[in-house]
Amino acid sequence: MQTALTDLDHLLIDPRRPLVIVDVDEVLARFMLGLERFVGRQGYEMRITRFALFQNIYAVGSTEHVGVEAGLEMFNGFFLDGADDLEPAEGAADALADLSGRAEVVILSNAPGYGREARAGWLKKHGFDYPLVINSGLKGPAAAELASRTSGKLAFVDDLLPNLESVAEAAPAISRFQMVADERLRPFAPCAPDRHPRHDEWPALKAAIEAAILR
Repeated sequence: MQTALTDLDHLLIDPRRPLVIVDVDEVLARFMLGLERFVGRQGYEMRITRFALFQNIYAVGSTEHVGVEAGLEMFNGFFLDGADDLEPAEGAADALADLSGRAEVVILSNAPGYGREARAGWLKKHGFDYPLVINSGLKGPAAAELASRTSGKLAFVDDLLPNLESVAEAAPAISRFQMVADERLRPFAPCAPDRHPRHDEWPALKAAIEAAILR
């Protein structure tokens, strides 16, 4: 299943302006920190030793990380009863607010469909009240569809290398940037800075976006 057609069908953007397409988790939101608090309430703990979700979650005192089934159960539970407990990435709201004065902003998130209300509410609460597209799978097709709707330059920001590569393949004209908000994850994140420049702090990321699409 890919991006819900209704999200893109009802999305209105100015076709003459540049466009910034931005992810949520580890770009606008400190996702791992919020998930860590959630699993802690379930008797688990986070030990960040790799760029992964479930392989960093352990039952307290255990030497083995949780399996996929248990990890998915906690992930789903988080979006049902924990997705509001996220801290925004420092500087993200101010940076996007400034960029939105000169470009369109669309949020492209791989949150589950049932978590849409919680995700939208969190975004609005923290100053990210921009159009939200809920996606499933790699983000290249959705980014390409958005690119077809504007004559302006585009930028795409995500923490995951597969999504960046997907956008590069589907819409190579889009300028791509990687960001990983959680300092603990940064050393483990796969990256390809020659193809997708990486900036883990919003002031530097904002400057790179401006240079790519606003000058």
